[in-house]
Amino acid sequence: MSQTSTEPDDDQRHGAVEDGMALLSATLFMSLGLVLFQKVGLYTGGTAGLAFLLHYRSGWPLGAIFFAINLPFAWLAWRHLGRAFALRTLAAVGLISALSEATPQWIALDRVAPGYAALAGGVLMGTALLVLFRHRASLGGIGVLALWLQERHGIRAGAFQMGVDVCIVLGALAATDVSRVAWSVLGAVAVNLVLAMNHKPGRYRGLS
Repeated sequence: MSQTSTEPDDDQRHGAVEDGMALLSATLFMSLGLVLFQKVGLYTGGTAGLAFLLHYRSGWPLGAIFFAINLPFAWLAWRHLGRAFALRTLAAVGLISALSEATPQWIALDRVAPGYAALAGGVLMGTALLVLFRHRASLGGIGVLALWLQERHGIRAGAFQMGVDVCIVLGALAATDVSRVAWSVLGAVAVNLVLAMNHKPGRYRGLS
Protein backbone atom coordinates (compact mmCIF):
# COMPACT_ATOMS: atom_id res chain seq x y z
CA MET A 1 0.00 0.00 0.00
CA SER A 2 1.42 3.35 -0.99
CA GLN A 3 1.55 6.19 1.51
CA THR A 4 1.45 9.89 0.85
CA SER A 5 4.35 11.67 2.51
CA THR A 6 3.59 14.78 4.53
CA GLU A 7 7.13 16.04 4.04
CA PRO A 8 7.55 18.88 1.52
CA ASP A 9 9.33 18.14 -1.75
CA ASP A 10 12.63 19.86 -2.38
CA ASP A 11 11.01 22.29 -4.81
CA GLN A 12 8.60 23.37 -2.06
CA ARG A 13 11.36 24.42 0.29
CA HIS A 14 12.48 28.03 0.41
CA GLY A 15 16.10 28.78 -0.36
CA ALA A 16 18.29 31.26 1.50
CA VAL A 17 17.66 33.99 -1.09
CA GLU A 18 13.90 33.51 -0.84
CA ASP A 19 14.03 33.64 2.95
CA GLY A 20 16.17 36.76 2.85
CA MET A 21 13.85 38.54 0.42
CA ALA A 22 10.83 37.54 2.50
CA LEU A 23 12.48 38.91 5.64
CA LEU A 24 13.27 42.21 3.94
CA SER A 25 9.79 42.55 2.41
CA ALA A 26 8.00 41.68 5.64
CA THR A 27 10.01 44.03 7.81
CA LEU A 28 9.56 46.91 5.35
CA PHE A 29 5.80 46.32 5.27
CA MET A 30 5.58 46.03 9.04
CA SER A 31 7.65 49.13 9.76
CA LEU A 32 5.55 51.22 7.36
CA GLY A 33 2.37 49.93 8.96
CA LEU A 34 3.68 50.82 12.41
CA VAL A 35 4.64 54.32 11.22
CA LEU A 36 1.11 54.87 9.85
CA PHE A 37 -0.37 53.81 13.20
CA GLN A 38 2.09 55.93 15.14
CA LYS A 39 1.37 58.99 13.00
CA VAL A 40 -2.27 59.14 14.11
CA GLY A 41 -1.85 57.64 17.58
CA LEU A 42 -3.43 54.25 16.94
CA TYR A 43 -2.80 51.02 18.78
CA THR A 44 -2.53 47.44 17.64
CA GLY A 45 -2.40 44.06 19.30
CA GLY A 46 0.37 41.76 20.42
CA THR A 47 3.73 42.97 21.59
CA ALA A 48 3.56 45.86 19.12
CA GLY A 49 0.43 47.05 20.94
CA LEU A 50 2.21 46.88 24.28
CA ALA A 51 5.12 48.78 22.75
CA PHE A 52 2.75 51.49 21.54
CA LEU A 53 1.20 51.82 25.01
CA LEU A 54 4.61 52.31 26.62
CA HIS A 55 5.82 54.57 23.81
CA TYR A 56 2.84 56.94 24.00
CA ARG A 57 3.01 57.16 27.78
CA SER A 58 6.77 57.37 28.27
CA GLY A 59 8.10 58.86 25.05
CA TRP A 60 10.73 56.12 24.86
CA PRO A 61 11.72 54.98 21.35
CA LEU A 62 9.14 52.60 19.90
CA GLY A 63 11.77 50.38 18.29
CA ALA A 64 13.73 49.86 21.50
CA ILE A 65 10.59 49.03 23.49
CA PHE A 66 9.41 46.59 20.83
CA PHE A 67 12.74 44.77 20.82
CA ALA A 68 12.91 44.54 24.62
CA ILE A 69 9.36 43.19 24.97
CA ASN A 70 10.00 40.46 22.40
CA LEU A 71 13.21 39.13 23.91
CA PRO A 72 11.52 36.79 26.44
CA PHE A 73 9.55 35.11 23.66
CA ALA A 74 12.78 34.03 21.99
CA TRP A 75 12.95 31.19 24.50
CA LEU A 76 9.52 29.87 23.45
CA ALA A 77 10.50 30.05 19.79
CA TRP A 78 13.85 28.35 20.43
CA ARG A 79 12.43 25.52 22.53
CA HIS A 80 9.20 24.71 20.69
CA LEU A 81 9.63 25.93 17.11
CA GLY A 82 13.32 25.27 16.45
CA ARG A 83 16.60 27.14 16.35
CA ALA A 84 16.22 28.26 12.73
CA PHE A 85 12.76 29.68 13.43
CA ALA A 86 14.01 31.47 16.54
CA LEU A 87 16.97 33.01 14.72
CA ARG A 88 14.81 34.22 11.83
CA THR A 89 12.35 35.67 14.32
CA LEU A 90 15.09 37.51 16.21
CA ALA A 91 16.39 38.89 12.91
CA ALA A 92 12.90 40.10 11.99
CA VAL A 93 12.36 41.70 15.41
CA GLY A 94 15.73 43.44 15.20
CA LEU A 95 15.06 44.79 11.71
CA ILE A 96 11.59 46.01 12.68
CA SER A 97 13.03 47.77 15.73
CA ALA A 98 15.60 49.57 13.58
CA LEU A 99 13.28 50.33 10.67
CA SER A 100 10.49 51.69 12.87
CA GLU A 101 12.93 54.35 14.05
CA ALA A 102 14.55 54.97 10.65
CA THR A 103 11.45 55.07 8.43
CA PRO A 104 10.16 58.44 9.72
CA GLN A 105 13.57 59.87 8.78
CA TRP A 106 13.21 58.56 5.22
CA ILE A 107 9.62 59.56 4.46
CA ALA A 108 7.54 62.55 5.59
CA LEU A 109 3.80 62.20 6.17
CA ASP A 110 2.16 65.61 6.66
CA ARG A 111 -1.37 64.29 7.15
CA VAL A 112 -2.86 60.81 7.40
CA ALA A 113 -6.57 60.11 7.89
CA PRO A 114 -7.14 57.71 10.81
CA GLY A 115 -9.34 55.43 8.72
CA TYR A 116 -6.70 55.11 6.03
CA ALA A 117 -3.97 54.51 8.60
CA ALA A 118 -6.06 51.77 10.22
CA LEU A 119 -6.89 49.94 6.99
CA ALA A 120 -3.65 50.42 5.06
CA GLY A 121 -1.47 49.95 8.12
CA GLY A 122 -3.44 46.88 9.17
CA VAL A 123 -3.22 45.25 5.75
CA LEU A 124 0.51 45.99 5.56
CA MET A 125 1.13 44.46 8.98
CA GLY A 126 -1.08 41.46 8.27
CA THR A 127 0.73 40.83 4.99
CA ALA A 128 4.07 41.12 6.77
CA LEU A 129 3.04 38.52 9.33
CA LEU A 130 1.73 36.23 6.59
CA VAL A 131 5.04 36.40 4.72
CA LEU A 132 7.00 35.68 7.89
CA PHE A 133 4.76 32.77 8.90
CA ARG A 134 5.18 31.20 5.45
CA HIS A 135 8.94 31.46 5.77
CA ARG A 136 9.08 29.96 9.24
CA ALA A 137 9.51 33.17 11.15
CA SER A 138 7.39 35.66 13.08
CA LEU A 139 7.69 38.93 14.94
CA GLY A 140 7.85 37.19 18.28
CA GLY A 141 5.37 37.61 21.10
CA ILE A 142 1.80 36.56 20.41
CA GLY A 143 2.77 35.57 16.87
CA VAL A 144 5.08 32.84 18.21
CA LEU A 145 2.35 31.54 20.49
CA ALA A 146 -0.27 31.67 17.71
CA LEU A 147 1.90 29.74 15.27
CA TRP A 148 2.80 27.14 17.91
CA LEU A 149 -0.89 26.62 18.77
CA GLN A 150 -1.76 26.18 15.10
CA GLU A 151 1.00 23.65 14.49
CA ARG A 152 0.46 21.67 17.69
CA HIS A 153 -3.30 21.96 18.24
CA GLY A 154 -4.81 23.01 14.90
CA ILE A 155 -6.02 26.38 16.21
CA ARG A 156 -5.94 28.92 13.39
CA ALA A 157 -3.19 31.45 13.99
CA GLY A 158 -5.25 34.31 12.57
CA ALA A 159 -8.36 33.54 14.62
CA PHE A 160 -6.39 33.18 17.86
CA GLN A 161 -4.37 36.33 17.27
CA MET A 162 -7.47 38.31 16.34
CA GLY A 163 -9.05 37.52 19.71
CA VAL A 164 -5.94 38.42 21.68
CA ASP A 165 -5.32 41.57 19.66
CA VAL A 166 -8.84 42.91 20.06
CA CYS A 167 -8.57 42.43 23.84
CA ILE A 168 -5.28 44.35 23.95
CA VAL A 169 -6.63 47.19 21.81
CA LEU A 170 -9.70 47.48 24.03
CA GLY A 171 -7.34 47.80 26.97
CA ALA A 172 -6.12 51.03 25.38
CA LEU A 173 -9.44 52.63 26.35
CA ALA A 174 -7.82 53.56 29.65
CA ALA A 175 -5.09 55.50 27.83
CA THR A 176 -6.80 57.26 24.93
CA ASP A 177 -10.14 58.43 23.51
CA VAL A 178 -12.85 56.16 22.15
CA SER A 179 -12.44 57.26 18.53
CA ARG A 180 -8.79 56.22 18.41
CA VAL A 181 -9.60 52.90 20.00
CA ALA A 182 -12.36 52.34 17.44
CA TRP A 183 -9.94 53.00 14.57
CA SER A 184 -7.41 50.76 16.30
CA VAL A 185 -9.93 47.91 16.47
CA LEU A 186 -10.50 48.33 12.72
CA GLY A 187 -6.75 48.09 12.20
CA ALA A 188 -6.53 44.94 14.35
CA VAL A 189 -9.35 43.35 12.37
CA ALA A 190 -7.58 44.21 9.10
CA VAL A 191 -4.35 42.62 10.34
CA ASN A 192 -5.97 39.40 11.37
CA LEU A 193 -8.40 39.04 8.47
CA VAL A 194 -5.37 38.83 6.21
CA LEU A 195 -4.07 35.96 8.36
CA ALA A 196 -7.39 34.21 8.92
CA MET A 197 -8.20 34.19 5.20
CA ASN A 198 -4.75 33.21 3.93
CA HIS A 199 -2.87 31.29 6.62
CA LYS A 200 -4.69 27.97 6.99
CA PRO A 201 -3.20 24.54 7.76
CA GLY A 202 -2.41 22.64 4.58
CA ARG A 203 -2.96 25.55 2.21
CA TYR A 204 0.71 26.42 1.84
CA ARG A 205 3.43 23.83 2.40
CA GLY A 206 6.62 25.64 1.47
CA LEU A 207 9.17 25.41 4.28
CA SER A 208 12.50 26.99 5.07
